[in-house]
Amino acid sequence: MPSITEQVMRDQFDYLADAIAQPLPDIGGRTLVFLGCGTSYYLAQILAAAANLAGRPAIAAPSAEWIQRPTAYLADLTGAMVIGLSRSGMTTETVNAMRMARAGGLGTLGISCAADSDILGAAEHSIYLPTDPREGIVMTVSASLMLLAGLRLLGQSVTAKDLIVGKEVMQAMQDSAGLLKQGQHLVYLGAGPFFGLANEGALKVQEMSLSYAQAFHPLEYRHGPISLIDEASLVTIIYAPDSAPEEALVAKDVQAKGARVIGLGGPGDLTIPIPDRGPVSALIALPALQLMGEMVALRKNLNTETPRHLSKVVMLSEG
Repeated sequence: MPSITEQVMRDQFDYLADAIAQPLPDIGGRTLVFLGCGTSYYLAQILAAAANLAGRPAIAAPSAEWIQRPTAYLADLTGAMVIGLSRSGMTTETVNAMRMARAGGLGTLGISCAADSDILGAAEHSIYLPTDPREGIVMTVSASLMLLAGLRLLGQSVTAKDLIVGKEVMQAMQDSAGLLKQGQHLVYLGAGPFFGLANEGALKVQEMSLSYAQAFHPLEYRHGPISLIDEASLVTIIYAPDSAPEEALVAKDVQAKGARVIGLGGPGDLTIPIPDRGPVSALIALPALQLMGEMVALRKNLNTETPRHLSKVVMLSEG
């Protein structure tokens, strides 16, 4: 019988379907600053890249960094719209960043999966995304929901067909079970908006299965990190259509050194096709990466409902 974590992952598509039709506020044409912590920060990376590709200036920053040194990320804050992502809506750094931004006269938008949460009250505009109440400490459906809302804010059209394909890609990940037996050193590679997705894939498998995982841009991987590749390495590449030929050469390089490759949208020891839907392809691939983390955890007999050293909400005490 599937674990509760896996059940929540597989049932997330109904929640995503409801979110497709949810009305969203107009964020205008200002520079966008996406903030978050952990998974939410990696979603912010995906969304900032998607915004820039669409011609809308944007950056991503960890919430705590933004509080301490915002101009290290954006020299001119004039007219910026700060968008904070927090599943619980109670993450101390993100809530404080939103309050600081609003007090400084910046536009603010909070995105959360908890109604009446602090972040939704702190921001000028808000998006509440109902999520599966069974979701545990590790973010799965809530991450997909916030990514979907962010993509729609940027004008990306997410369709019912995209969700169907996402479910198919997730199911295809089941075929990676044989490869996962080899993977002691897990690497995730992605370019453009898929770099944030690679970071999220690495985080998922790390926190769920206590595995050593890394994330890099594909063509950067040869410049040092490839020194760790051996027969215990499993490399997951999320192929970007505009650089897929070069990324396929990276796949061959690591295979020649003993690694096995899962190719999402491109060649590998296991190839899982993904349509070219621009940044929406990140949403299509995300549930499969979540499932991969669960599969590695099950291989190690770990309970992903109680991951080590983690809590569902990170709230910092004052002083």
